[in-house]
Amino acid sequence: MTERTRHLVAALTGLGLGLAALGPGLAPGFVLSYDMVFVPDPAFTAMTFGLTGTVPRHVPSDAFATALASVVPADAAQKLVLLAIFVMACTAAASLVPSRRMPPRLAAGVCYAWNPFVAERLLLGQWALLLGYAALPWVVAAAARTAEPGGTRRLVRTLLPAAVGGFAALTVTGITALTVALTTARWRRRPPPGPGERPVPARPGGSAPLAAAARVAAAVGVLSLPWLVPGVLRPAGLPADGEAVGLFAARADTPFGTLGSLLLLGGVWNGETVPDGYGAPVTATIWLLVVVVALAAYRRWGRGPVWWRGAAVAAAAGFAVAALGAVAAPVLEGLVGLWPGFAVLRDGQQYAAPLAVVVAVGLGAAAERAAEARWPGVAAAAMAVPVFLLPTLAWGAAGELRAVHYPDDWARARQIIDRDPAPGDVLVLPWASYRSYPWNHGRRVLDPLPRYLHGRHVIADDAVTVDGTTVPPEDPRAVRLAPAAKNGAPAAATLRDAGVRYVVVDAETGAVRPSGPATEVLHGADLAVYRIDGAAEVPGERVPAAPVAAAWGIMSLVVFWSILGARITLSLPLLGSIKARSPHHRRRIP
Repeated sequence: MTERTRHLVAALTGLGLGLAALGPGLAPGFVLSYDMVFVPDPAFTAMTFGLTGTVPRHVPSDAFATALASVVPADAAQKLVLLAIFVMACTAAASLVPSRRMPPRLAAGVCYAWNPFVAERLLLGQWALLLGYAALPWVVAAAARTAEPGGTRRLVRTLLPAAVGGFAALTVTGITALTVALTTARWRRRPPPGPGERPVPARPGGSAPLAAAARVAAAVGVLSLPWLVPGVLRPAGLPADGEAVGLFAARADTPFGTLGSLLLLGGVWNGETVPDGYGAPVTATIWLLVVVVALAAYRRWGRGPVWWRGAAVAAAAGFAVAALGAVAAPVLEGLVGLWPGFAVLRDGQQYAAPLAVVVAVGLGAAAERAAEARWPGVAAAAMAVPVFLLPTLAWGAAGELRAVHYPDDWARARQIIDRDPAPGDVLVLPWASYRSYPWNHGRRVLDPLPRYLHGRHVIADDAVTVDGTTVPPEDPRAVRLAPAAKNGAPAAATLRDAGVRYVVVDAETGAVRPSGPATEVLHGADLAVYRIDGAAEVPGERVPAAPVAAAWGIMSLVVFWSILGARITLSLPLLGSIKARSPHHRRRIP
């Protein structure tokens, strides 16, 4: 079996896992769950590029989803993205196992694509983060070889899924790549020979740690420009709320406490996104044994590849960051107080991603040893055990992830609002950031209207409430209108003076509507729309477009540069995988 065939088998296995995991979500329509918001017929707007003054967490993932929806129907685009996560995750992890046998490779691939981290983040709707997670094993391998000819170009290409994912995906991936590059470069440096010793030749591609770090930082920095520039230029600045550290810190979802849950790749902060049945004592204990065996196998038998040590250090560093909010919250709160950018570390569990790489490769190494010892049953069990221990990820996470259609009232509301030439914004009531629509089977989802409507700025509550504690809203317009909107019947005169032309209300909350002179232009079973005449045109706190356009241009040039001179292989399926020709390609470094 050739290497290309092995990659293809791993990709098909990942596709099978994706089909099994998504289940009813593959039917026509959209899967809407917490942060996973896809809409029909999306359009490029100022919000898409982070120009409206909101925190650009959705940049550039929204732009990618919109571009893909211009080629295929929007609901099909969502399914392609979700399936690609499983395909890439399985293929990438399998490629790190230095074995000619398929069972050890597939054991690593299945473990990496089907585990508590993937299940909980999928239920939380963080598809953009999972894009970066899926490609992380390729990044680990590329980061260890940045000093080789074409190494920086190869690193940029492996970072592209995380770049599409945006700030969280690229932060997790960037920290991992930086740790791997620093560790590998330092380890490769050979001490000078002592008296009477023969000189030892340097390993191929060796470089100083600072040079390796500079290459990784430059690649990550350039790919971050589309969201970094609008974030820095945001008129209201970056929000700093150190009190939110405790809300998003990792939490126990197994009998082994918070740290044990993180070790098992779980520990998400939102208890509603834990898969049904996960964390039961028996299955959790078996999974703990699997993880311990995998880590021991990684330490004992995974030493061959040049990235081995760097991946282990990245896993340990990621685990420390993941646990920081849970075991040392004041430290993280202090960091956020010093610089608001450290708030990206609040959602701790996402930094367990490099640990997932080590666990997956370790399980593959254990399966390889079992195959060498002529224990084929053990190798086969290693492939099946992740699925066996987390069966409720199957069939749309036991039916939680189902495809639904937006009601006809939504399309009518968009038609009415988009056809109106008068200026003014749209206010969404009731005042809540996450909705539990009956047509979405009551599952919570971030309000889709800001993405659904095209021609106007949509003012919606972007505060997040966890266990009765609320993180304040970040959109300046939402901050100003919150006092009026919270009472459920804001005065039409107040809204008019604030530049609101339309108020869109979830119809099932019938008592909520603007008070005063407002014309009802739509009253359906799912939405009601009110028009307020004479709305003032209030200038928003917008981000200047020129620097953002320049950021996209620079990023695009670097991506094209990374592709030039490369050849397409099957190493990165569905991404048009590109590997640079290198004298060290295919050579195994002892």
